[in-house]
Amino acid sequence: MDEIDTVLACHYGFTDEELDFIINYDIKYRMGDELSNEREES
Repeated sequence: MDEIDTVLACHYGFTDEELDFIINYDIKYRMGDELSNEREES
């Protein structure tokens, strides 16, 4: 998936910062919810 994001970023002219945001979006926001739930259950 990261390779696809990189190719699309080049095609659309995204900056390195924008590409980093796209690649790490799921970690920051989707996984953040799961990590929060695990802490609450402990």
